[in-house]
Amino acid sequence: MNYPEALAWLYSTQQFGIKLGLENTHRLLAAAGNPESKCRFLHVAGTNGKGSVCAMLDSILRAAGHRTGLYTSPHLVNFRERIRVNGEMIPEIDAARILTSLRAATRDWPHAPTFFELATVLALRHFANAGTDYVVLETGMGGRLDSTNAIVPLVSVITPIAMDHAQWLGGTIEEIAGEKAGILKPGVPAVSAPQEAAAAAILQSRASEIGAQLRTISDPAQVPVNLRGSHQARNAALAIEALRASGIAVPDDAIRVGLASVQWPARFQEMGRFVLDGAHNPHGSAQLVITWREVFGDEKALVIFGALRDKDYSEMLAALAPIAEAFWFVPLESARGEEPGRLAEKCEFPHRVSTSFAAAMEEAREQPLRVLVTGSLFLVGEALEILE
Repeated sequence: MNYPEALAWLYSTQQFGIKLGLENTHRLLAAAGNPESKCRFLHVAGTNGKGSVCAMLDSILRAAGHRTGLYTSPHLVNFRERIRVNGEMIPEIDAARILTSLRAATRDWPHAPTFFELATVLALRHFANAGTDYVVLETGMGGRLDSTNAIVPLVSVITPIAMDHAQWLGGTIEEIAGEKAGILKPGVPAVSAPQEAAAAAILQSRASEIGAQLRTISDPAQVPVNLRGSHQARNAALAIEALRASGIAVPDDAIRVGLASVQWPARFQEMGRFVLDGAHNPHGSAQLVITWREVFGDEKALVIFGALRDKDYSEMLAALAPIAEAFWFVPLESARGEEPGRLAEKCEFPHRVSTSFAAAMEEAREQPLRVLVTGSLFLVGEALEILE
């Protein structure tokens, strides 16, 4: 297959939905020659901040002279964003070659692999082929049964845990924390962000049960970070402590350079009068409001908002209301996207419904207010395509 054909085949596997569990991933890894045995991993789970922490780890390691692999999800514009070596996206020819071999290997499987299982093994095969020194691996959902959990890392990292993906991970913070705690491994050091008491108790119980030394950070990093918001100093502290726990030798200069230069799009990203933020749950929306006020004070925003059907968007809207002059509801380019009219039904604040996101963006250019695009990474990805 060439790259367009390979990508079309990969996306066709989305019909198999989400299947939590590691059996297919282990089979895929074996079919791919067990590339995970050739890599050293830093494994990151949590609800919010995973991507930022992964980007910081990758940036610091590269500043220290290491060759890195970075696996994150979802992508914003291009699928290849998910899989990077030293900051460079996986080449199309490499992706096509590996996906072709995976398709041949799984053609007769009774339980076809899912999109995320295939993407994960594609990434690990590419990282092994590229001779990476370290791989920063972000979980997709949960942790315990996530495809990325088929590896044994140098360190396990848990970012703040909040309510999200309840239909898959559980309806309480304790149940969700239990799934995130599933990335902890016997004898492997672990580092956690500060957590709600209920989540912290679950993490500590699991760590004690399996003999994983767990440290929880307390203070934000006192180092400049090239990402907006005071919460990024806490993410930076988590990344620094994770590197220390992993045993990887990283000079202080590399930490400073890495954090000062880290790039992570769609996290309070300013593009002229537009601000793009991928917050997609109530906890993330509340943090977005804090950051907005840190940067813009009492200024109000025109909020262009779209969300997936399975998100608690009523709570997200309530969290965003204090900084919103008005909401404009738009559709997502996703089969899982909520109808703008349904979003409006849940909104008690000034709002309007737009049938086209592109049209809403064009009209927003003519408005005097600063424009905040948020609610979904799918939406922010569309905004990036338009604005760039």
